[in-house]
Amino acid sequence: MLSNRIKELEASPIRRLNPYAAEARKNGKKIYPLNIGQPDIKTPNEYKSAIENYEEKVLSYADSKGIPELINSFVEYYEKHNMNFTKDDIIITNGGSEALLFAFLALFDLGDNVLMPEPYYANYNSFMHIAGVNVTPITTKAEDDFALPSKEDILKLVTPKTKAILITNPSNPTGKVYSKEEIYLIKEVALEKNLYIIADEVYREFVYDGLEFTSFAHIEEINDNVVIIDSISKRYSACGSRIGCIASKNKELMANMLKLAQSRLSVATLEQIGAANLVNVDENYLKEVNDEYRNRRDVLYNSLQKMNGVICNNPQGAFYVIAKLPVKDAEKFAIWLLTDFHINNETVLITPAESFYATEGLGRDEVRISYCTNVEALTKAMYLLEEALKVYPDKK
Repeated sequence: MLSNRIKELEASPIRRLNPYAAEARKNGKKIYPLNIGQPDIKTPNEYKSAIENYEEKVLSYADSKGIPELINSFVEYYEKHNMNFTKDDIIITNGGSEALLFAFLALFDLGDNVLMPEPYYANYNSFMHIAGVNVTPITTKAEDDFALPSKEDILKLVTPKTKAILITNPSNPTGKVYSKEEIYLIKEVALEKNLYIIADEVYREFVYDGLEFTSFAHIEEINDNVVIIDSISKRYSACGSRIGCIASKNKELMANMLKLAQSRLSVATLEQIGAANLVNVDENYLKEVNDEYRNRRDVLYNSLQKMNGVICNNPQGAFYVIAKLPVKDAEKFAIWLLTDFHINNETVLITPAESFYATEGLGRDEVRISYCTNVEALTKAMYLLEEALKVYPDKK
């Protein structure tokens, strides 16, 4: 008998359609993948060169907390963003995913509750399920630019079981960049109700149109409340390295979080060595990457705006958009794209958005689209999507 925990754990909605995509490829179809946040930007040479220069004869365990070179590189990186962390405030993790899981296991007891703006990153559901945590959604809507509701409305959602607020800024999946006023609104709620703030800030480099990014780490008043989740995956196009970190000024929390790090021994040594050298990447790299994604954003948004019945906001950050489609069921449409539709044996893979909501019924006619692919491929994918919507039989 398997555990109820694993049987009740849902497959990743972002990858749930992969079997259909595999079958389509087997049948000779070319697929434009717009379903995952896998950047196609070249990983900086500094990452690989550091690994190539590794000369130790034995590949040993790293310290459970992380190698000093990598921790120091994060400290230096944060200083550039006016985030004042020391080496004692940081634990290296296997990507941002492990950092999130550590946060859930360290902060919550079974049956505790977390507040999250919805739509939210669907894989958070897996971490919550493993930790036995319940979510109370803070519903945001595209017609309001996914803005947070008033402080009073958020306070109404807090119960004695509420331990934290989890917020992704910039947002995956909406592309929303929260204003300074919204960040301070969350700060006030956290202070008033004595809540932790779990701040997933892995997309901080990807902010467009002159908007300002505000980190919760900029607010000294809530140092003990804030847990920063971070990763090199997106900003340095190094998803396969699985290097992330968790950062907090809360000494008691970090001391106890180290127990979790020790239980899994260490993060891979070579990957840490490569990641540590990324602090030496020329700053123009990130500027050029930001410009490239903004250009892709424009191509995607302008294309979606021209499609009959499609409703979406212009994303301000990250590299995703939530789009409402003129279909009854977005998951059925996404499967149909892979099984029944093609033009010259080409089609598109997108992610149904219902699993990005906790409120039942929301997101059923929506999809999350990633614009991590190059402009030429993105333009072709948008053409295929538009043509598919014209002929899809189960429209609204």
